[in-house]
Amino acid sequence: MALLDLLGQKWALRVIWELRNGALNSRALRSASGEISPTVLQSRINELRAAGIVVSGDNGYSLTALGVELSETFIPLYHFAGKWADHLEQNSEQDG
Repeated sequence: MALLDLLGQKWALRVIWELRNGALNSRALRSASGEISPTVLQSRINELRAAGIVVSGDNGYSLTALGVELSETFIPLYHFAGKWADHLEQNSEQDG
């Protein structure tokens, strides 16, 4: 449950998703994440660092090995989300 509580925090999943392809500094991570405020971003980074999912280094923030493994578990969900979006679109066209 602790992991679900952590991932349920607003923007936590987005931060992990944006770091899946490599390190980003704070400005680049904020830009990639959309409308996240600097305060909330720093809070999520601190929580993810404490959980051993994110680490900071010379190139900015990156996923730990554990974080990479976690981010890879999102891929099936990402593919399902695409199917779900297609389904919703088809239903809205049928209803319209």
